[in-house]
Parts: sequence; C-alpha cells; structure tokens
Amino acid sequence: QVQLEESGGGLVQAGGYLRLSCTASGRTSDLYNMGWFRQPPGQAREFVAAISASGRNTDLAHSVKDRFTISRDNDKNTVYLQMDSLRLDDTAVYYCNIGREYVGAHYYAGDYWGQGTLVTVSS
Repeated sequence: QVQLEESGGGLVQAGGYLRLSCTASGRTSDLYNMGWFRQPPGQAREFVAAISASGRNTDLAHSVKDRFTISRDNDKNTVYLQMDSLRLDDTAVYYCNIGREYVGAHYYAGDYWGQGTLVTVSS
C-alpha cells in the first residue's frame, strides 16, 4: 500500500505562483509514474501533468503547458507541481495520482489518489 499526501495549496492572486508537493509513504521502494489532476468547482476531474518514474519524461495539459512544471525528487519520494502565472480558471482541488500506465504522451490514472489540496486564485 502507498499513501499520497498533497500540500502547498492556498489562496493566491492571479499572476502569482504556488508549488504543490505530493509525498508518498508506505511501499515506496518502487518508483512510480506520477500524475497531477485537478477538479474545478462543479466540474469533472481533469489531467494536469505527468512524470515518468525516472523523471526523464513529462507531459502537461495544453492549458498549463507554458506555466506549470512537474518534477520529482525520488530520494524524498516527492513529486512537485510548480505553478506560475496562475489564472482564475486554475482554481481547483489538485490531486496527485500513481499512474497505472504511462505510454508516450498518454497517462492512465491508477487507483491511488491523495486527498487533494485546494488552490484558489483570486482577482
């Protein structure tokens, strides 16, 4: 079993930045492909970013491609989402996930999710 815990959310003004962290605990001897998703108020959960187990491959949703960066520190069992130039429509609960499969640019979410961290962008 692996547990995921997100942190770093909060209230930020449009144009500002935040860095989210997702730390894995439990069975962390294996490396996993990891992803970030978000769920805006009243909307479905959507893909934001993915990173391979080694960290060599990453993908970002089109809406965040030039503003967000995903990275990881395997020594700390932590994946990061650096969010710059935040916009009002980035407001959402952000979740990290262990991927079931990550092939090419396609990330398939697995069953392990964190509890989420709320990001609120204000004008």
